[in-house]
Amino acid sequence: MALSGLFLVFFLAQHFVINITSVIAPDTFNEWSHFMGYNGLVQFILQPVLIAGVIVHFAMGIALELKNNKARAIKYKQYNGNANSSWMSRNMIITGLVVLAFLGLHMYDFWVHEMAYKYIEVNPESPTRYYEETVLKFEPFWRTIIYVISFVLLSLHLWHGFASSFQTVGVNNKYSAGIQTFTKIYSIAIPLGFIFIALYHHFNPITH
Repeated sequence: MALSGLFLVFFLAQHFVINITSVIAPDTFNEWSHFMGYNGLVQFILQPVLIAGVIVHFAMGIALELKNNKARAIKYKQYNGNANSSWMSRNMIITGLVVLAFLGLHMYDFWVHEMAYKYIEVNPESPTRYYEETVLKFEPFWRTIIYVISFVLLSLHLWHGFASSFQTVGVNNKYSAGIQTFTKIYSIAIPLGFIFIALYHHFNPITH
């Protein structure tokens, strides 16, 4: 669970680096997106590994939640969760399932479209199409709001999950405090960056 989470955190950072170029350097965004979309190593090795990582992480999360619930069939007579744990730690399954639903929308918006473009419609390569396609996705207000809310919940999920992943794999040394600080900064900065990208493209549509 922890290792698959750390793997997805690494991918999230890489995904952000590519996507932020759609704001600051659209030509670079087109170039990198085209490379990712047509490079054989990325498409046929790294992409399946990523999908497998997502499936493993969420499947194990659901399995652990069911196991925890089964372990205590009789609920506490009195329970004060805030005294022993944060809201984020007690509701990882909720934030996780919302993020999973968001991933479904995101896959539909971009991955399914990409697969249809290349393998169903069999269109020729168009290295400059990615920026315009991305901006058009954020024209509808409702879709932009869904992205914003999803990234807020992703931030909450990361706030507990990223830090606890290091604890789970046994990292407990003089660097632990620094790691904790880094994970908190990451949990805010990366989702906030994605929110900025979504809002930027919504308020700066392409005009023809």
